[in-house]
Amino acid sequence: MTHPPVSAPRAILDTLPVDKRAQGAYTGFWKKRSGRRAARAPRTGEGGLPIKILILGARARYEAYRPALPFVREQEPVFLSKDASEAAILRAAPDAEVLFVDAITPVPGGLMEKLPKLKLVHSEGVAYNAIDLEAARSRGIYVCNNKGCNAGAVAEQTVFLMLALLRQGITGDRAVREGRQMAVKERAMQGGIRELGECAVGLYGLGDIALASAQRLAPFGCRLFYFSPHRKPEEEARHSLTYLPREELLARCDLISLHCAVTEETRGLADDAFFSAMKPAAYLVNTARGDLVDNEALRRAILSGTIAGAGLDVISPEPVPADHPLLTMPAPYCDRLVLSPHLGGITESSFRRAHLHMWRNVERLVSGQRPDNVVNGL
Repeated sequence: MTHPPVSAPRAILDTLPVDKRAQGAYTGFWKKRSGRRAARAPRTGEGGLPIKILILGARARYEAYRPALPFVREQEPVFLSKDASEAAILRAAPDAEVLFVDAITPVPGGLMEKLPKLKLVHSEGVAYNAIDLEAARSRGIYVCNNKGCNAGAVAEQTVFLMLALLRQGITGDRAVREGRQMAVKERAMQGGIRELGECAVGLYGLGDIALASAQRLAPFGCRLFYFSPHRKPEEEARHSLTYLPREELLARCDLISLHCAVTEETRGLADDAFFSAMKPAAYLVNTARGDLVDNEALRRAILSGTIAGAGLDVISPEPVPADHPLLTMPAPYCDRLVLSPHLGGITESSFRRAHLHMWRNVERLVSGQRPDNVVNGL
């Protein structure tokens, strides 16, 4: 497909899918423009000045994925570390109108109160539970996320963790390196290895990532089930999914994969009762949020043999301390965990899509339009 040039009319550009816009006419690393600006008035904030954008995150990453759009080039964001203190933020950008933050960076209501011009807080990822949504709503500040931008990437990580658990990926690698290949192979032949296609997979939640996971699991031949507070008949038909009540899902499935947001209702949902309801030979997979899992309960479940093990791309807190209860389990129980450092959604393509969406939302805001993916009820 031939992409229109960057100077093409907006109506034409907006007909392209997001991923194509990100990879086609809008792709490329950001470079400061040289020479004369285009002879048109820039779209700006109050007083005719560029809108004040504060970015709490790695400057190199934001510049690498910054879309090559005329509006974006006109802006001069202020960069600070994602761990910047409130005092540093107020010194650097007390007049910030837009705040870009990492998906796990806290944005408390107290900080918003001290940024009187703030109009938009945008998560770089899908999660937004670290942002005080009620405080933002009460002050008329939009909170947005990048819903769906990393769904395929996280779904791949979900399947990877399932395969790593079933195929003893981590322990097998270590056994070969340590000269124990034949002993591990003999034990696996005696104990048996389950194929992914033989498993019943239970998706706990049915958002974008769960649906993308279902698409990738279907070719393996898995039986696919899901639980969600609200049934979705159209998705059931489209993805050959079967709805099960929560307790039945836990009792029937060989792999339980978490795909829900963190709320007051879901925080710590994977607790002692949750694991007791699972099959002893079943595995938990979490590529959603670490706060969904009660760490001590998961440790007890693995040590007691209540479940077979777990594959986790996310663990609370993040970063994970060395003395974390899930990192200090004795052998051989530690081998029943497969861990990855929250890599699921950070592929190049997902970042291109996410950053394009973030900047488009700023452009919408400046143009007097409502941004996309507002999550705080405004």
